Amino acid sequence: MYTLSNVKTQRDVEKSQCIGLASDAFPEAKSSQTGVSVRFAQDSAKYWYVLRVSYGRVQKAYDFLTAEAVEAYLPLRNKERVINGKRKLVQMPLLPNILFVYTSPARIEQYVRHTPALSYLSYYYNHFVALPNGKNPPLTVAYTDMMNFVRATSVGNKHVRIVSPEHCRFKSGDVVEVTGGDFMGVRGRVARVSGQSCVVVEIVGLCLVATAYVPRAFLRRVEEKMS
Repeated sequence: MYTLSNVKTQRDVEKSQCIGLASDAFPEAKSSQTGVSVRFAQDSAKYWYVLRVSYGRVQKAYDFLTAEAVEAYLPLRNKERVINGKRKLVQMPLLPNILFVYTSPARIEQYVRHTPALSYLSYYYNHFVALPNGKNPPLTVAYTDMMNFVRATSVGNKHVRIVSPEHCRFKSGDVVEVTGGDFMGVRGRVARVSGQSCVVVEIVGLCLVATAYVPRAFLRRVEEKMS
């Protein structure tokens, strides 16, 4: 029998839904109509920043920032471990040492550059863009793309995983939307990964995330192309 360790208390879950979202909050966040219903309200003054967190302190950084009323998202996964002879599902970050934070440029600069308590926090830079001074800017994720990523990674399915391009056999450049099941509302490209058909979501400059198996009957082509 499986047991789940490192589970947040109900008070922690409620706090996450109001300020940020760790993906283990999905049972309270899921909607039967559209999949994951938790949304971060769009604000033209805010950007989704991708941050590096050193020394395995990503949960600590998440807790610090959400306590400061900063919106953040920490995707988690359940991984089976044998502890004291018993199988347990242990919660671990889906992307080790990565945290997503939704805030203004001034506020993120304050936390990354001028907050001693967060000395282990740094920007994840966009290496595909160069500023006039030749330096790379911090990587940010478009709001729509981030919400799609949240839908794909917050349903609690243990088969969601990070994949590399060489492990994906994309069928075309067409974008599809999942119309049913755990991943309802997720948009991405259809690919075969480890012999199964799934939908792959991309955070450009960071990662590819594959859903679990999605039946063809649950896929609808949408009128847009992905690069």
